[in-house]
Amino acid sequence: MSDYQQTLLLLTGINVLLGWSAWLPLATGQLSLGNAGFMAVGAYLASALTVWARWPLVPSLLVAAAVAGVLGLVVGFPALRLHGIYLALATLGFGEIVRTFFLNFERTGGPMGMRGMSGTTLALVTACVAVIGLCLWGLAHSRLGLSLDAVHDDEIAAELIGLDVTHIKVGAFAAGAALAGLGGGLYAHHILFIEPGTFNFLASITMVLFVLLGGMRTFWGTLLGAALFTLLPEVLRGLAHWRGAFFGGLLVVLLILRPWGLLPRETLRVPLRLRLPVS
Repeated sequence: MSDYQQTLLLLTGINVLLGWSAWLPLATGQLSLGNAGFMAVGAYLASALTVWARWPLVPSLLVAAAVAGVLGLVVGFPALRLHGIYLALATLGFGEIVRTFFLNFERTGGPMGMRGMSGTTLALVTACVAVIGLCLWGLAHSRLGLSLDAVHDDEIAAELIGLDVTHIKVGAFAAGAALAGLGGGLYAHHILFIEPGTFNFLASITMVLFVLLGGMRTFWGTLLGAALFTLLPEVLRGLAHWRGAFFGGLLVVLLILRPWGLLPRETLRVPLRLRLPVS
């Protein structure tokens, strides 16, 4: 496999993790546009641990993901009192606060960025995607997964059957923040240079697009959406300057024709029919 192919697969894996970070809040019906902020926290913290403290990469990634998750808890409790567009704007504001902080924080290079990181490999990214994917598969087939569906479909009904809606929503928000932090750490150690402009609101919107393109109601859809979003522009490279316009138009057409995503949950269900004997 060439270096170019390995890089494409590596970026695809990172984007899958970032897509899942947006999918978890969306699974409870909450649109978060602040995941770029959590991604920035993970990227800068993991970089600081490996570059300054000389930590190994894997422990640095775990710490960065944990800190981003805790920050997600802190932000989630007040933010998730809001709904709809107000929640989206609140989380968008958080992402901009984080970006502005690193823009003015000279210790990490400020607007000049931070460099010196290394260590991300395709094997490491593949392992992260496999482990997280296995966890999400278990979640989808668990009682907690049914609870996420219930909160997504009707919060009032979920409360009436005894679910703690607030804890479920905040937990999904924090888990998504942790995944964004993990993805940010992997991204920083692959690109080898990070600067605050990388983590703007467009990065958060792109993560949500992964979910919308693939299908919101299953984590498999996000995997498909992130892969297509990453690989398709490379396939269209022959269109030169028209590549962006063609790709954007294709996205619009797909969202119009398949508003539920390319891989809705119904596609993954195998209908089982019980044939009863006729007496």
